[in-house]
Amino acid sequence: MREFIVEADGGSRGNPGPAGYGAVVSDAATGETLVEAAEYLGVATNNVAEYRGLVAGLNAARELDPEARVHVRMDSKLVIEQMTGRWKIKHPAMKPLAAEAARAFPRERVTYEWIPRERNKHADRLANEAMDAGRRGETWSPATSRADLDTPPAAPAPPADAAAGAARVRAALASASGGGDVAESRTSVRGSAPSGRAGALAQGAARAEDSAAGEPATDAGPTSAGSGLAPDAAGAGAGTGAAAEAGSWADADRRAAQAVATPSAGWAPADMGAPATFVLLRHGETPLTPQKRFSGSGGSDPSLSDAGREQAERVAEFLARRGTVQAVVASPLARTRETAGIVAARLGLDVDVEDGLRETDFGAWEGLTFGEVRERHPDDLNAWLSSPDAEPTGGGESFAATAARVAAARDRLIAAYAGRTVLLVTHVTPIKTFIRLALGAPPEALFRMELSAASLSAVAYYADGNASVRLFNDTSHLR
Repeated sequence: MREFIVEADGGSRGNPGPAGYGAVVSDAATGETLVEAAEYLGVATNNVAEYRGLVAGLNAARELDPEARVHVRMDSKLVIEQMTGRWKIKHPAMKPLAAEAARAFPRERVTYEWIPRERNKHADRLANEAMDAGRRGETWSPATSRADLDTPPAAPAPPADAAAGAARVRAALASASGGGDVAESRTSVRGSAPSGRAGALAQGAARAEDSAAGEPATDAGPTSAGSGLAPDAAGAGAGTGAAAEAGSWADADRRAAQAVATPSAGWAPADMGAPATFVLLRHGETPLTPQKRFSGSGGSDPSLSDAGREQAERVAEFLARRGTVQAVVASPLARTRETAGIVAARLGLDVDVEDGLRETDFGAWEGLTFGEVRERHPDDLNAWLSSPDAEPTGGGESFAATAARVAAARDRLIAAYAGRTVLLVTHVTPIKTFIRLALGAPPEALFRMELSAASLSAVAYYADGNASVRLFNDTSHLR
């Protein structure tokens, strides 16, 4: 799946006054500018011009590929917060524009990021060119635009799904080896064809788009120790093992960032710095866990059992020895807040709550075993197992809806904890979704992952858009 970056801006000389917008669509993998759009709007407000720029950018991206993923970057806090749903849209002139923007792509395929004005210069210059043309009584033309030439290279794609990182690796390989049709752009990479660990990284990234791995994502998973995914020499998250490599996660993060940034073949970008690292902790057992009953966000909200509290204490002891966790964030449900509280008390940290980390709502299946659901609702269960858009009986939450929610929470947390290590205390489905998105695996991968109570997984998110799965379902601390 292709991924685009849309940068948009709008301005008004008078607010309201003579107004115009600018929008840029670029390839997330290469940074190449694909489309520039600008228009003089006559008299309008600054916010209306910004929304018109967003609509133009999204429509241009849709014309290129209606199946693509899109990451929008704007310096308008108002537009970003309203389009993500965090702020209400009250102005009557902006409501239809926001609705038009929302129709361009399915919501789960669009993410939004606020950026400072100085990082939005390309779109800003296009908007000013359009206003200047309008003042002269002319129509803006891309043939006479200098906005792209006068703008420094754009920043690489933000942390997102693995598809962008895999595409970037393939573009680098094609450019380095002389194969394919990859044109040199402002951010193109040069060098000899990678081999050794660089080649392994490239192969792993390319496979990420096609890989799949999971089991039914009930909140009551198996309690046996699963295999962990420890960081390899290239920091790409390859190989298995129950425990992470020796040494602190902070040191491993630095080694991984350095290895990915400067592989031996010399075709990678400059040092990306420390990633935002999410240590994903599934909560301890509840009374429902050993019985393997559906326990989501719409059920009885059980607390930890005695066994679950003991598991949380062991996690706390283990993480205290590591000493690398800098913040703790939990789902709002009782079992995660209780687990997080035990760990945070040992680490001397507070617990923040993120609603996006809550478990899927399993509707009428809450409290039932898988076998009981198959007896009572066989058709609904078969549909649920076949499609990520299917909801559990009684209006529960589909896996597609959960994924969109988790992805939005992921983006918020990456922005809030850039370069830091944060413990996210959450549930089976959100953790599997973090892993699935990081690997670029299809939705059915959720059914092929085993995730134990009180297990640890980890994903690092780098500045170039790559996500590295560092650990998966490690339960060595419970033995």
